[in-house]
Amino acid sequence: MPHLVILYTGQLDAEVNMTTLCRQMADAMLTVQDEEGKQVFPTGGTRALAYPAPHYAVADGGAVGRAAGLHDDNPHGGSGDYAFVYLNVRMGRGRSAATQQRAGATLLAVAQAFFAPVMARRHIGITLQIDEGPEVFDAKHSNLHPLFQALVPPVQKSGSEPEFR
Repeated sequence: MPHLVILYTGQLDAEVNMTTLCRQMADAMLTVQDEEGKQVFPTGGTRALAYPAPHYAVADGGAVGRAAGLHDDNPHGGSGDYAFVYLNVRMGRGRSAATQQRAGATLLAVAQAFFAPVMARRHIGITLQIDEGPEVFDAKHSNLHPLFQALVPPVQKSGSEPEFR
């Protein structure tokens, strides 16, 4: 069930390749391990999706950036066209606080490295949140997990079908 949803101001499409960010984030998710060294995010269930917002308003509309004269050389707006990226990870229950923190730190490091060249040219706000919540309905139907059964053995609860995390 691990999903990473990236919402971002659409002007960034002219400056970055969001598909590359999605791949980097999914790859990073697959490296996160718990305290026992087990992979936290199942390979077949890891998804990173990005959605541009074509309509947005960020902060003061660029007034302070223009007054400061910062990043005026950015051909895509720079100081007068703030950008924002919101990364939200939805994680199934049951992971320790340390594992959740490790996942967050890992993903934030990838996002910071990815956006560093753009942040040198423009103002960007980046927020990463990890949510874990009580699901009131949680159904899955997939033929992806069987692809990875040989690589990652399922967690077996006694007297039940294998559960994939």
